[in-house]
Amino acid sequence: MRLSTPPFAPADTDVTAVDFLASTYYTEGDPHALWTHLRAHDPVHHFTPSDGREPFWVVTRHADVSRVLKDHSVFSSRRGTMLCIIDLSMPDIASDQMMPDTDPPRHGQLRDPLNRVMTPRAVAAQEETIRGIVREMLEPALDGEVFDLAQAALMFPMAFTGSMMGLPRETWDRMSRLTTMTIAYDDPEYMEKAPKPTLRQAHHELFSFFSDEIARRDRTDPGDDLIGILLRMSLEGEPLTERQIMLNCYSLLLGANVTTPHVVSTTALTMAEHPDQFRALQEDPGLRGTAMEELLRWSSPASHFMRYATADVELGGRTIREGEPVSVWLGSANRDERVFKDPFSFDITRRPNRHIAFGVGPHYCIGSGLARIALRVFLDEFAERVASVELAGEPVHLASNFVAGFKHLPVRLTPRAGKAPARPLAAAGTGAVA
Repeated sequence: MRLSTPPFAPADTDVTAVDFLASTYYTEGDPHALWTHLRAHDPVHHFTPSDGREPFWVVTRHADVSRVLKDHSVFSSRRGTMLCIIDLSMPDIASDQMMPDTDPPRHGQLRDPLNRVMTPRAVAAQEETIRGIVREMLEPALDGEVFDLAQAALMFPMAFTGSMMGLPRETWDRMSRLTTMTIAYDDPEYMEKAPKPTLRQAHHELFSFFSDEIARRDRTDPGDDLIGILLRMSLEGEPLTERQIMLNCYSLLLGANVTTPHVVSTTALTMAEHPDQFRALQEDPGLRGTAMEELLRWSSPASHFMRYATADVELGGRTIREGEPVSVWLGSANRDERVFKDPFSFDITRRPNRHIAFGVGPHYCIGSGLARIALRVFLDEFAERVASVELAGEPVHLASNFVAGFKHLPVRLTPRAGKAPARPLAAAGTGAVA
């Protein structure tokens, strides 16, 4: 998705011509101009697809988006949480089985055991592993030649998530590609014949792999990785079924793999576009915590989430009827003029920064702590090892209505000379700003 900045003309935006489901709109159109128009004139917009699929609501203001995500009693996750190629009126096979597709209190039964291995201490233990991965990723980029950072970044989260899940190293490349296929099923570089077969193929391979992985493990001693924890978990007093374990393995892998790489790519692109702010980050490591939060706001890698109204409810002056789908757009909320001063200005010193790139409410991203560590390590290493970054070609956006990201980002990096490695985050501090 394009990270557009002014000048654009939101007043001239023809909302009736926009297909909110079409991935091409987010690569070729200007969603930020659209969202700016909607926030001003129609913040809770009703959209009817031209192909006969179920209509849904489009929510664009920060306050309304936050309300929908926080209030699970009125806006339920049970019927699914993403716009998809499949009609929204169709039942979701993961309903009440997969963590994202549950509401409290059932949601907490699935989430709490996994939260215990996502504590700050547990996450901090991954720092040196992640630092080594970042250095390995950047090393071939520092020879002065053109380097496709987006392609390298696609494997970045897999390198530590794969280990945390206990997935064999030889599967990581394919697993990374398959997860991208699930959210970019009509991107020409990921599509296999047609969108629906691509999505089916990706799901078939991923679930077949997880089924085999579950079968090879001893349930009495399944290991201490994330899959092992799922194998020991129970839901309402009963052990998780194989299907529930597979669905939650899929959810964990998808959550890590399809968003984190695009913040990495956005970091490089934004530093190329704002060399003065990049120099400030090089000279003052104390700015990197606020910079990371601004990069999360700026990139908003998860563009939207879905909920379904459980009762008639008023939102933004409109009446949403029981059962109607509601899409909330995080990329719009994170540029809301009512919350952020000069929202289309990238500012590494921005305080406060009330972005909701990780969501908000009971479904706040379970891996946010790990993602912050990974992104902060990348920012540290990038600032310490790279003297300057310049674009060496046109960025190519991933075709997806869910993820705002890149599939190609050709850059040329100039290495810094004589710089010591970045300090561990335990010493430097994450500098996170909420």
